[in-house]
Amino acid sequence: MTPSDTPSERRVGSHELTRRSGAPAPQAQVRRSPAPPPYEPPPKAVKPERPALHDKAAAPVMVKMPPPAAVRLAQISWVLSLVVGAITVGYLFIVRQTIDPDIEAIVRGVDDSRPAETVSTAADIVFWCVFGALVTVLLVQITSLVSFNNRRDNARWWMLGVLLLLAVTVLAARQFVAVGDRGVPLDRLLLIQLGLSALGLLFSVIPAALRWTRRKHDIRRGSPGSSPSAEF
Repeated sequence: MTPSDTPSERRVGSHELTRRSGAPAPQAQVRRSPAPPPYEPPPKAVKPERPALHDKAAAPVMVKMPPPAAVRLAQISWVLSLVVGAITVGYLFIVRQTIDPDIEAIVRGVDDSRPAETVSTAADIVFWCVFGALVTVLLVQITSLVSFNNRRDNARWWMLGVLLLLAVTVLAARQFVAVGDRGVPLDRLLLIQLGLSALGLLFSVIPAALRWTRRKHDIRRGSPGSSPSAEF
């Protein structure tokens, strides 16, 4: 290789020497683009929180809640009136033969010209009319109490009718049946029954009891375990 050789001739000569000597030829430098970043999946959307069951938009749930104190007092008064009424009916039936002479004396005082058989029959009619009225009062009062417990709107009117019927029956019993020594306990039992029935009707018209009846059902927003303040 002479100094007068051109650069291209020099490169050809170096390649030829390299090929002849057996050394590997130098590789041409290749520019490589940088590797792309690894693929990352997009973040998942966050699920919204589950809405609470006790808010105002939740579905209503029927619950069993204790009635107000006014309703409890009305129920207790009517139940005690029923108990006293049952005792009155039983006592009246037991002392029937004892008070028969007194009832006949009252009937005989109306008309002395009637025969004894007519007076005895009239006394029996008076007794059984009063007795039947007392039994009817008990049955209607039981029906009205069940209607009141089921929050019927007309239950109070039935109780008022029962009270008026009981008052008339008490007046008739005091006039014709509650006579003599045996009639004194009967008279007191009738007055107690009448007083308890009137007291129960008075408790049932308290505003808290009226709202309880008007509500029909106890409804609460949310699950049954939510706070009682959610009731409406």
